[in-house]
Amino acid sequence: MQMKDRYGNALSTTSAAARDHYVRGVDFFLGAAYEAADAFEQAVAADAGFALGHVAHARALMMAGRMPEAQAALDRAVALQDQTDAREHQHIEAFALLFAGRAPDCRALVRAHVLDYPRDAMVTQLCTSVFGLIGFSGEVGREADLLAFTSALMPHYGEDWWMMGIHAVSLCETGRVAEAEALMDKSLALNNANANGSHFKAHAQYESGQTEAGLNYLKGWLAGYDPRAVLHSHLSWHVALWSLHTGDIDGMWRGIDSGVAPGAAQGLPINVLTDTAAILYRAELAGVAVRAQRWSDLSDYAAQFFPETGQSFADMHAALSHAMAGNGDRLDYIASTAKGFAGDLVKPVARAWGAIARQDWARALEDLVPALAAHERFGGSRAQRDLLELTYVNVLLKLGLDGEARRAVATRRPVFNGQVPVVGLSA
Repeated sequence: MQMKDRYGNALSTTSAAARDHYVRGVDFFLGAAYEAADAFEQAVAADAGFALGHVAHARALMMAGRMPEAQAALDRAVALQDQTDAREHQHIEAFALLFAGRAPDCRALVRAHVLDYPRDAMVTQLCTSVFGLIGFSGEVGREADLLAFTSALMPHYGEDWWMMGIHAVSLCETGRVAEAEALMDKSLALNNANANGSHFKAHAQYESGQTEAGLNYLKGWLAGYDPRAVLHSHLSWHVALWSLHTGDIDGMWRGIDSGVAPGAAQGLPINVLTDTAAILYRAELAGVAVRAQRWSDLSDYAAQFFPETGQSFADMHAALSHAMAGNGDRLDYIASTAKGFAGDLVKPVARAWGAIARQDWARALEDLVPALAAHERFGGSRAQRDLLELTYVNVLLKLGLDGEARRAVATRRPVFNGQVPVVGLSA
């Protein structure tokens, strides 16, 4: 009997145990659960010749930051590639391109692959969400592109909790927040253990200004989530950010020190760096004192994990860390060498961080304005890019342009009109 996965795709294994572990692993992975890598490891233990088991294991290990093991698992999949059917062969090829750092080629292959195999979820997910291959494409209009991608796939998935959640975040990031939250609730009703769903629900609540409700919801959900899982540190960031917005500064620091900052978070370095830099600076914008040692430690972390430029979202936050820590050489290196999908935007933003650290507000404004026009190209969510929006508002205030600052909030991010978390600006 032909083995199939939960989405009806044929699998090149004759082992029912391997199939069952693989199906379980896919659900764990799509729900951002810690157990995914173990499930895939059990799949290939049951059938060492199961190529897709190896490539899925590689992907789960990659998302756990275990890159040498991930590469070894991918190599085993590639060695078995000729024993697979057309779908699995192309499936493995997509991940080989991803691991080789060939993001544009991988993105193009995924787009072609889903035309023939729209329910190949492990490949499809590469282009979904704000941190996927479309999210980090650096292209103008990538939010609309992401919505178009998931909209085309939705009819193929029916009442599937993963696709509902992943489409919901596309809706959320294009302003269709009420639709997004309703779809996320439907997804979570089918699988409340889905960390991606709880994450995207938090984004909808953020975009609709549900600060207290969002904080209470996410605190409750996060209590049962494994701290080793890939989204734990980022969900802790959401809790810390909402704590800041509600004025619970002690709660904010507890969130940072238990789940966000280096040494506490067990997430990927890109999340640890970007989330810590963002919450520290947004705290400063809100009038909270941040110890210099925190910036110094984060600058060292950024230099360790992102010594070269190329991941523009990380580079933008690394530059902020170096500027606030007073590490001018590190900042200048990013400002002069920035490359990657939005490297042209990293350079002026890095210069702006330096100007802000020097309190040269006029120069900061000059460098921020061109980046603000297209900051979606950095990737990440609107909630994450509010770091730039609120920095812009703060610079306007420092220049005495209070009216312009208020207009900026009202037109660019009206969600903050009721309570703007920047010192000196009230509704």
